[in-house]
Amino acid sequence: MIDSTMPIRLARPSRDLAAAERFYVDGLGLEVLWRSAKRVSGEHDLLMVGPAGGAWHFELTRDPEHPLEPTPTVDDLFVVYLGAPVDQELVDRLVAAGGTRVPAHNPYWDEYGVTVADPDGYRLVLCVRRWGG
Repeated sequence: MIDSTMPIRLARPSRDLAAAERFYVDGLGLEVLWRSAKRVSGEHDLLMVGPAGGAWHFELTRDPEHPLEPTPTVDDLFVVYLGAPVDQELVDRLVAAGGTRVPAHNPYWDEYGVTVADPDGYRLVLCVRRWGG
């Protein structure tokens, strides 16, 4: 049975791990939890980011020998429920860190937040609502 304390890893490919790190660490404020330290033939380069002490993290991968092109759709979302108005300074930091502010595909997210595409085109939604889970 799955419960709320089980660790979760969300993995996705990235064309540029340094750009992804700037966006998620410098822009969003997550921490680098782990990264591959050297290139090993046959292995993926990895960057893991997440909140310090959190039960989840992103694993961003790149296989230099057989790179995958990220294929995000307009509905591939990473939603952060802020429970407060979106701070324009946060949006500005995300854009300065390589993000692009975009309109949401679903108007719900424009009504209740701000959508910023990361350097690979995946969408981060900063939602003003509180998760009622």
